[in-house]
Amino acid sequence: MNNKSILITGGTGSFGRQFVYQVLKNYPKIKRLVIYSRDELKQDQMRNQFSEQKYKNLRYFIGDVRDYPRLLRALDGIDIIVHAAALKQVPTAEYNPIEFIKTNVMGAQNIIEASIEKKIKKVIALSSDKASAPINLYGATKLCSDKLFIAANTYASKEGSYSVVRYGNVMGSRGSIIPKFIKDSKKGILSITDEKMTRFNITLQDSVNMVLFAIKNTCGAEILVPKIPSYRILDLAS
Repeated sequence: MNNKSILITGGTGSFGRQFVYQVLKNYPKIKRLVIYSRDELKQDQMRNQFSEQKYKNLRYFIGDVRDYPRLLRALDGIDIIVHAAALKQVPTAEYNPIEFIKTNVMGAQNIIEASIEKKIKKVIALSSDKASAPINLYGATKLCSDKLFIAANTYASKEGSYSVVRYGNVMGSRGSIIPKFIKDSKKGILSITDEKMTRFNITLQDSVNMVLFAIKNTCGAEILVPKIPSYRILDLAS
């Protein structure tokens, strides 16, 4: 990835931070790394860890995947897109379905249309195990997103490729169950929705490695699913 320009949507999230750290560490000759997200506070906080003064190839870009013209401007000179932006909270999706559709589905289509317009060479979209036979709206929106990215290979230019990385719950990521259990344990009560629940689990480091593998090895139209362990929710609570 040296001498390449990469843009990551949702770049201030848990995955984005780890991805930026690893790319800057392993690929010091990267031409440009653009963090595209809509939250100026999170970008400001991230600057304290990764400043543009220290990393001359780093750029922060305020924007939303819902905003097609802004995406077009952000993609000037970009070679690779890592699409990590999404609304992800399952209960929230049930009460705000149209918002999840706008970001997770229409936002994915905006990424595709903008990348075709700008002749982006490679797009890697992050997905979720919940997209497999979905039983909730969040999973359904990610399934639609996956379908869009795979189908994009049939009508995009021959120069571009679109692939999906679909993995499980990232251990310790923001808004996930482990930080919640740690917080709730101070009260002495852990809330469990279903005692039979199991969760596929992946570390933040492994999720980044999976995406880096996809950037180097995909040709287009793949859905990469890593073989990862699962745990019972009662074991985790214990």
